[in-house]
Amino acid sequence: MESFAKVGPAGKEVLSDQNAEQLRGPQKRRGNQPVLVNGAHHQHGDSWGKGVLSAGEKEPLSPTDSGLGTDSSINVSSLDHFEEDSVEFSDSVACLQITGEAVPTSRQHEASVKPAERFWTSVRDQPVKLRLSESGPGSEMPLTVHQMFQETVDQYGDNPALCWKAAGQWQSMTFKEYMQQCRMAAKSFLQLGLERFHGVCILGFNSPEWFIADIGCILAGGLAVGIYTTNSPEACHYVADNCQANVLVVENHKQLLKILKVKDQLPHLKAIVQYKDELEQKMDNVYTWADFMKLGQDVPDRRLDAVIKSQSANECCTLIYTSGTTGNPKGVMLSHDNITWISNAAGSTINLRMAEESVVSYLPLSHVAAQVNDMWTCMRFAGTTSFAQPDALKGSLGETLREVRPTSFLGVPRVWEKMQETMKSIGAKSSFMRKRIADWAKAIGLQASYNAMNGIDTVPWGFMVANNLVFRKVRAALGLDRCRSCFTGAAPITKDTLEYFMSLYIPLFELYGMSESTGPHTVSWEQGHRIMSCGKVVNGGKTKLDKPDNDGNGEICFYGRHVFMGYLNMPDKTEDALDSDGWLHSGDLGKHDCDGFLFITGRIKELIITAGGENVAPVPIEDSVKEEVSIISNAMLVGDKRKFLSMFLTLKCVVDDSGDPTDELTPLAIEFCQQHGVTTTKVSDIIGNKEPAIYKAIQEGVDRVNTKATSNAQKIQKWKILPQDFSISGGELGPTMKLKRPVVAKMYQEEIEQFYS
Repeated sequence: MESFAKVGPAGKEVLSDQNAEQLRGPQKRRGNQPVLVNGAHHQHGDSWGKGVLSAGEKEPLSPTDSGLGTDSSINVSSLDHFEEDSVEFSDSVACLQITGEAVPTSRQHEASVKPAERFWTSVRDQPVKLRLSESGPGSEMPLTVHQMFQETVDQYGDNPALCWKAAGQWQSMTFKEYMQQCRMAAKSFLQLGLERFHGVCILGFNSPEWFIADIGCILAGGLAVGIYTTNSPEACHYVADNCQANVLVVENHKQLLKILKVKDQLPHLKAIVQYKDELEQKMDNVYTWADFMKLGQDVPDRRLDAVIKSQSANECCTLIYTSGTTGNPKGVMLSHDNITWISNAAGSTINLRMAEESVVSYLPLSHVAAQVNDMWTCMRFAGTTSFAQPDALKGSLGETLREVRPTSFLGVPRVWEKMQETMKSIGAKSSFMRKRIADWAKAIGLQASYNAMNGIDTVPWGFMVANNLVFRKVRAALGLDRCRSCFTGAAPITKDTLEYFMSLYIPLFELYGMSESTGPHTVSWEQGHRIMSCGKVVNGGKTKLDKPDNDGNGEICFYGRHVFMGYLNMPDKTEDALDSDGWLHSGDLGKHDCDGFLFITGRIKELIITAGGENVAPVPIEDSVKEEVSIISNAMLVGDKRKFLSMFLTLKCVVDDSGDPTDELTPLAIEFCQQHGVTTTKVSDIIGNKEPAIYKAIQEGVDRVNTKATSNAQKIQKWKILPQDFSISGGELGPTMKLKRPVVAKMYQEEIEQFYS
């Protein structure tokens, strides 16, 4: 194949089962204890559980279990910024069959489904029709969140559910304790006067309290709502007011101050809860977490149980607010069935293992991808969620990964790119011999990854040596040595980054979906992936391409029980997104290959239509420039309704502790400069001097991209380096580091006009 031309294998060797197991790294089942738990007791208020290993469990993992010394750890401190389901019923037990493993579910857990006339609504308390299939995947019994949770507690109640670090030691909570905590929180919400279908907004970094507040709210009949920690007081006000929030749960004093600025403008607000630290001053209706959890101790179980019993699977329980790039955020209404169905469907498609999965929670929980991955799928499959430190993306994520050693890991493209940059920077400092060995191993790893992707059960000659010398050590140093699946999603990723990790025998599996599809619609996994494809639809879902062109590109439309209920209080926008047959129109363009893999080819709203009427998808061109010129961090193509295309570029720079870009170039960018005879270490020097060698190198890279253009209209005619890299705090990037094009265009409107003056 052409893909292998640059690898040039000298031969092949067939993998034995034993060798194949070595490639994947240690996958041994550690009883029901997939994540480290140190045996210290942890008391939080009066209510947290004990992190003690039960009899017969294996010893806890620790950072030293891998046998790695400090020299073998890769410092990632620069991280800134299935088989089909079927349902079989007997007289007494319903068995949900997932990849050959029967999970008994009590008939008493069967959810009620309220009568409904339409697939969609924009009213908070109105149920919707479910997109139930007549048989097979999609026909599973609807469940509420409580029912899914209770089934896991019934079967795996003593398994660790949540792990977190306190005073430098890992603590844990079992599923039984987790349920108890959620019920206590639910009672406290009821005591505070939480009204049915009113919001509880949560503003803070990932933690057990975040999960407990979210689920406690749902059990109490409210709507769980995450707010991004980067939101301004005004943005927090919009969300809290839109969902008629009765309670706001904040992490610390910093987040509390935002709410105090706007609380008088929130007519439905009854209380605020701060879940970390003590309050700096006593205020009416503002509680610490410990005090909050005591509020409901006199609320009888029967009162909470009556609320839980009244819930239906086709009613709203969660709101996910979009990032609001072109206006106010939209409240995506998700039902109990949306959440419980996608957790099962996605997990079964990618072959998750009951009571064996372990994940690290660090991405914003106000984003649907993190919620489904960290909270709901782990609940469905009795997996363990370990919480990273709040500075995860500023340096500590690598340490957490090495300690936890998860079985799967979800990273947005920017996280994988930062890992790639860090490893390249380390590799550049290696001796000549080490570089030769690494290059040899990576060439073998790339072809081995392509072989595996294409279903070829052989690997290049020398693979086992390369695996032992390089790949296993890299995986261990990254904390991915137990990881069966590394996922990427929420934004486009470049082929360069995908192939870099493939060369280390760490394939990245792409996911694709939206808040409106409760997260994943298509998934990739070990037995089903193609490079640059976002995989195949989850079991029980459907995809169609609307109005395809001659090349097969059409708008990607979703159908299934994961499709959202509607936008809260926005019937017009809901009708724009959902057609009369219940299909969700994504706004993305894509096509299928002959094997049914979906490829995203553009976004309708992002398409640039030149003055000559030619449609240009910007992402492939932007990615090509970044691949050709390694000093480039971000690129944004402009030229809508213009005579030609232009591009904004930013340079790779170090970020400070708050995540803001600095003037200092990254080690990889400095190396690029040195390769071109330039000794500067600052972005401002390159721009201020219009450093000839660097500008020439960038132009040559742009020229190489232009030679691949399908027409003159798709060539970049002008470009400009911006003085500062894009960032979340600067507003150019969203919470998952996706580029906010309208924001950048508005910020640099004058520069755009200069391109065309």
